[in-house]
Amino acid sequence: MDIVYTIWLRNVKRYIRSKSRIIGSLGMPIFLLLVLGFGLNSVVILPGIRHGYIGFIMPGIISMSVLFTSIFSGIQIIWDKQFGFLKETLVAPVSRTEIMLGQTVGGATAALIQGTIILMISLFLGLKISSVPGFTIAIIFMILIGLSFTAFGIAFASRMEDMHGFQLIMNFVVFPIFGLSGALFPIDSLPSWLRSLTMLDPLTYGVEGIRYGLLGTSQINPVLSFVILTAFTILMIILGACLFRKISI
Repeated sequence: MDIVYTIWLRNVKRYIRSKSRIIGSLGMPIFLLLVLGFGLNSVVILPGIRHGYIGFIMPGIISMSVLFTSIFSGIQIIWDKQFGFLKETLVAPVSRTEIMLGQTVGGATAALIQGTIILMISLFLGLKISSVPGFTIAIIFMILIGLSFTAFGIAFASRMEDMHGFQLIMNFVVFPIFGLSGALFPIDSLPSWLRSLTMLDPLTYGVEGIRYGLLGTSQINPVLSFVILTAFTILMIILGACLFRKISI
Protein backbone atom coordinates (compact mmCIF):
# COMPACT_ATOMS: atom_id res chain seq x y z
CA MET A 1 0.00 0.00 0.00
CA ASP A 2 3.04 2.28 0.14
CA ILE A 3 2.75 3.04 -3.58
CA VAL A 4 -0.92 4.02 -3.14
CA TYR A 5 0.02 6.42 -0.35
CA THR A 6 3.00 7.84 -2.28
CA ILE A 7 0.98 8.59 -5.41
CA TRP A 8 -1.90 9.95 -3.32
CA LEU A 9 0.48 12.27 -1.51
CA ARG A 10 2.04 13.43 -4.79
CA ASN A 11 -1.36 14.28 -6.28
CA VAL A 12 -2.55 16.09 -3.16
CA LYS A 13 0.65 18.15 -2.94
CA ARG A 14 0.38 19.07 -6.63
CA TYR A 15 -3.19 20.19 -6.07
CA ILE A 16 -2.50 22.22 -2.92
CA ARG A 17 0.52 23.95 -4.49
CA SER A 18 -1.48 24.90 -7.59
CA LYS A 19 -3.25 27.97 -6.21
CA SER A 20 -4.40 29.01 -9.69
CA ARG A 21 -6.11 25.65 -10.17
CA ILE A 22 -7.95 25.95 -6.86
CA ILE A 23 -9.05 29.54 -7.47
CA GLY A 24 -9.97 28.88 -11.10
CA SER A 25 -12.13 25.90 -10.13
CA LEU A 26 -14.15 28.11 -7.80
CA GLY A 27 -15.26 30.48 -10.56
CA MET A 28 -18.14 28.57 -12.14
CA PRO A 29 -19.68 27.21 -8.87
CA ILE A 30 -19.65 30.64 -7.23
CA PHE A 31 -21.04 32.23 -10.39
CA LEU A 32 -23.95 29.76 -10.46
CA LEU A 33 -24.61 30.20 -6.75
CA LEU A 34 -24.74 33.98 -7.02
CA VAL A 35 -26.47 34.37 -10.39
CA LEU A 36 -28.91 31.45 -10.34
CA GLY A 37 -29.32 31.23 -6.57
CA PHE A 38 -29.92 34.86 -5.70
CA GLY A 39 -31.28 35.74 -9.14
CA LEU A 40 -34.04 33.13 -9.10
CA ASN A 41 -34.55 32.74 -5.36
CA SER A 42 -37.47 35.18 -5.27
CA VAL A 43 -38.97 33.85 -8.50
CA VAL A 44 -38.80 30.06 -8.20
CA ILE A 45 -40.97 28.59 -5.44
CA LEU A 46 -40.23 24.98 -4.44
CA PRO A 47 -42.70 23.37 -2.00
CA GLY A 48 -41.05 21.72 1.00
CA ILE A 49 -37.68 23.49 0.62
CA ARG A 50 -37.15 25.78 3.62
CA HIS A 51 -34.15 27.57 2.16
CA GLY A 52 -35.79 28.52 -1.14
CA TYR A 53 -34.25 27.93 -4.55
CA ILE A 54 -30.74 28.94 -3.47
CA GLY A 55 -30.87 26.34 -0.71
CA PHE A 56 -32.09 23.76 -3.22
CA ILE A 57 -29.24 24.28 -5.71
CA MET A 58 -26.41 24.54 -3.16
CA PRO A 59 -26.02 20.72 -2.84
CA GLY A 60 -26.10 20.51 -6.64
CA ILE A 61 -23.37 23.13 -7.01
CA ILE A 62 -21.25 21.30 -4.43
CA SER A 63 -21.73 18.09 -6.43
CA MET A 64 -20.75 19.92 -9.60
CA SER A 65 -17.51 21.13 -8.04
CA VAL A 66 -16.62 17.59 -6.92
CA LEU A 67 -17.61 16.16 -10.32
CA PHE A 68 -15.54 18.58 -12.42
CA THR A 69 -12.46 18.34 -10.21
CA SER A 70 -12.54 14.55 -10.03
CA ILE A 71 -13.29 13.74 -13.65
CA PHE A 72 -10.59 16.08 -14.96
CA SER A 73 -8.04 14.49 -12.62
CA GLY A 74 -7.71 11.85 -15.31
CA ILE A 75 -5.70 14.30 -17.39
CA GLN A 76 -2.85 13.71 -14.93
CA ILE A 77 -2.42 10.25 -16.50
CA ILE A 78 -1.91 11.74 -19.96
CA TRP A 79 0.39 14.42 -18.54
CA ASP A 80 2.54 11.83 -16.76
CA LYS A 81 2.58 9.70 -19.91
CA GLN A 82 3.84 12.53 -22.09
CA PHE A 83 6.50 13.71 -19.65
CA GLY A 84 7.85 10.27 -18.78
CA PHE A 85 6.80 10.01 -15.13
CA LEU A 86 4.27 7.27 -15.88
CA LYS A 87 6.91 5.17 -17.65
CA GLU A 88 9.19 5.40 -14.62
CA THR A 89 6.29 4.36 -12.41
CA LEU A 90 5.12 1.46 -14.54
CA VAL A 91 8.57 -0.14 -14.80
CA ALA A 92 8.85 -0.16 -10.99
CA PRO A 93 8.18 -3.52 -9.27
CA VAL A 94 4.69 -2.52 -8.15
CA SER A 95 1.19 -3.43 -9.26
CA ARG A 96 -0.49 -1.25 -11.87
CA THR A 97 -3.68 -1.61 -9.88
CA GLU A 98 -1.98 0.04 -6.90
CA ILE A 99 -0.79 2.88 -9.12
CA MET A 100 -4.31 3.38 -10.43
CA LEU A 101 -5.76 3.30 -6.89
CA GLY A 102 -3.24 5.93 -5.77
CA GLN A 103 -4.26 8.17 -8.68
CA THR A 104 -7.94 7.60 -7.92
CA VAL A 105 -7.71 8.34 -4.20
CA GLY A 106 -5.50 11.37 -4.89
CA GLY A 107 -7.94 12.81 -7.43
CA ALA A 108 -10.89 12.10 -5.14
CA THR A 109 -9.14 13.86 -2.25
CA ALA A 110 -8.57 16.95 -4.38
CA ALA A 111 -12.23 16.85 -5.43
CA LEU A 112 -13.34 16.52 -1.80
CA ILE A 113 -11.25 19.54 -0.81
CA GLN A 114 -12.74 21.54 -3.68
CA GLY A 115 -16.26 20.51 -2.74
CA THR A 116 -15.65 21.35 0.91
CA ILE A 117 -14.49 24.84 -0.05
CA ILE A 118 -17.77 25.38 -1.94
CA LEU A 119 -19.65 23.99 1.07
CA MET A 120 -17.94 26.51 3.37
CA ILE A 121 -18.78 29.34 0.95
CA SER A 122 -22.40 28.12 0.92
CA LEU A 123 -22.53 28.44 4.70
CA PHE A 124 -21.56 32.10 4.40
CA LEU A 125 -24.28 32.54 1.76
CA GLY A 126 -26.97 31.29 4.12
CA LEU A 127 -26.96 27.49 3.96
CA LYS A 128 -28.00 25.98 7.29
CA ILE A 129 -26.96 22.35 7.77
CA SER A 130 -29.75 20.24 9.25
CA SER A 131 -27.51 18.30 11.68
CA VAL A 132 -23.97 17.11 12.35
CA PRO A 133 -24.82 13.54 11.20
CA GLY A 134 -26.29 15.13 8.07
CA PHE A 135 -22.99 16.89 7.41
CA THR A 136 -21.23 13.51 7.71
CA ILE A 137 -23.68 11.98 5.24
CA ALA A 138 -22.98 14.78 2.77
CA ILE A 139 -19.22 14.21 3.08
CA ILE A 140 -19.68 10.46 2.46
CA PHE A 141 -21.59 11.15 -0.74
CA MET A 142 -18.97 13.68 -1.83
CA ILE A 143 -16.29 11.02 -1.34
CA LEU A 144 -18.25 8.52 -3.42
CA ILE A 145 -18.73 11.05 -6.23
CA GLY A 146 -15.02 11.88 -6.12
CA LEU A 147 -13.89 8.24 -6.22
CA SER A 148 -16.31 7.13 -8.94
CA PHE A 149 -15.74 9.98 -11.36
CA THR A 150 -11.97 10.10 -10.80
CA ALA A 151 -11.88 6.42 -11.75
CA PHE A 152 -14.15 7.25 -14.70
CA GLY A 153 -11.73 9.94 -15.86
CA ILE A 154 -8.73 7.62 -15.44
CA ALA A 155 -10.49 4.93 -17.47
CA PHE A 156 -10.91 7.39 -20.36
CA ALA A 157 -7.41 8.82 -20.00
CA SER A 158 -5.88 5.33 -20.13
CA ARG A 159 -7.05 4.96 -23.73
CA MET A 160 -6.05 8.44 -24.91
CA GLU A 161 -2.80 10.17 -25.85
CA ASP A 162 -3.82 13.80 -26.35
CA MET A 163 -4.68 16.12 -23.46
CA HIS A 164 -6.76 18.44 -25.65
CA GLY A 165 -8.78 15.51 -26.97
CA PHE A 166 -9.40 14.31 -23.42
CA GLN A 167 -10.64 17.74 -22.36
CA LEU A 168 -12.99 18.01 -25.34
CA ILE A 169 -14.48 14.56 -24.77
CA MET A 170 -14.83 15.11 -21.03
CA ASN A 171 -16.61 18.41 -21.63
CA PHE A 172 -18.97 16.58 -23.97
CA VAL A 173 -19.62 13.95 -21.28
CA VAL A 174 -19.59 15.97 -18.06
CA PHE A 175 -22.20 18.61 -18.91
CA PRO A 176 -24.99 16.10 -19.71
CA ILE A 177 -24.09 14.23 -16.50
CA PHE A 178 -24.42 17.43 -14.50
CA GLY A 179 -27.42 18.75 -16.44
CA LEU A 180 -29.48 15.59 -15.93
CA SER A 181 -28.58 15.15 -12.26
CA GLY A 182 -31.35 17.27 -10.80
CA ALA A 183 -28.78 19.67 -9.37
CA LEU A 184 -30.65 22.74 -10.64
CA PHE A 185 -34.24 21.50 -10.78
CA PRO A 186 -36.51 19.05 -8.89
CA ILE A 187 -36.66 15.74 -10.75
CA ASP A 188 -40.23 15.06 -9.55
CA SER A 189 -41.47 17.88 -11.79
CA LEU A 190 -39.90 16.49 -14.98
CA PRO A 191 -41.76 14.71 -17.79
CA SER A 192 -41.65 10.93 -17.41
CA TRP A 193 -39.21 10.37 -20.31
CA LEU A 194 -36.77 12.96 -19.00
CA ARG A 195 -37.11 11.69 -15.44
CA SER A 196 -36.15 8.23 -16.69
CA LEU A 197 -32.93 9.67 -18.15
CA THR A 198 -32.28 11.49 -14.90
CA MET A 199 -32.62 8.27 -12.92
CA LEU A 200 -29.99 6.66 -15.17
CA ASP A 201 -27.51 9.39 -14.27
CA PRO A 202 -25.30 8.21 -11.37
CA LEU A 203 -24.65 11.80 -10.28
CA THR A 204 -28.38 12.14 -9.51
CA TYR A 205 -27.95 9.84 -6.53
CA GLY A 206 -24.93 11.79 -5.32
CA VAL A 207 -26.80 15.10 -5.56
CA GLU A 208 -29.83 13.74 -3.72
CA GLY A 209 -27.62 12.15 -1.05
CA ILE A 210 -25.83 15.45 -0.39
CA ARG A 211 -29.16 17.28 -0.43
CA TYR A 212 -30.54 14.88 2.16
CA GLY A 213 -27.48 15.32 4.35
CA LEU A 214 -27.45 19.12 4.21
CA LEU A 215 -31.16 19.94 4.03
CA GLY A 216 -32.81 16.84 5.46
CA THR A 217 -34.92 16.37 2.34
CA SER A 218 -34.49 14.27 -0.80
CA GLN A 219 -36.53 13.14 -3.79
CA ILE A 220 -34.84 9.72 -3.69
CA ASN A 221 -34.50 7.45 -0.68
CA PRO A 222 -31.00 8.18 0.69
CA VAL A 223 -30.35 4.48 1.34
CA LEU A 224 -31.11 3.73 -2.31
CA SER A 225 -28.88 6.62 -3.38
CA PHE A 226 -26.03 5.25 -1.26
CA VAL A 227 -26.38 1.71 -2.60
CA ILE A 228 -26.53 2.77 -6.25
CA LEU A 229 -23.67 5.28 -5.98
CA THR A 230 -21.52 2.76 -4.09
CA ALA A 231 -22.17 0.13 -6.77
CA PHE A 232 -21.29 2.66 -9.48
CA THR A 233 -18.08 3.57 -7.61
CA ILE A 234 -16.99 -0.06 -7.39
CA LEU A 235 -17.81 -0.58 -11.07
CA MET A 236 -15.80 2.46 -12.15
CA ILE A 237 -12.79 1.45 -10.04
CA ILE A 238 -12.83 -2.03 -11.56
CA LEU A 239 -13.18 -0.59 -15.09
CA GLY A 240 -10.46 1.98 -14.47
CA ALA A 241 -8.10 -0.67 -13.09
CA CYS A 242 -8.72 -2.98 -16.06
CA LEU A 243 -8.06 -0.24 -18.64
CA PHE A 244 -5.08 1.15 -16.73
CA ARG A 245 -3.44 -2.30 -16.66
CA LYS A 246 -3.59 -2.30 -20.47
CA ILE A 247 -2.09 1.17 -20.83
CA SER A 248 0.81 1.45 -23.29
CA ILE A 249 3.71 3.88 -23.03
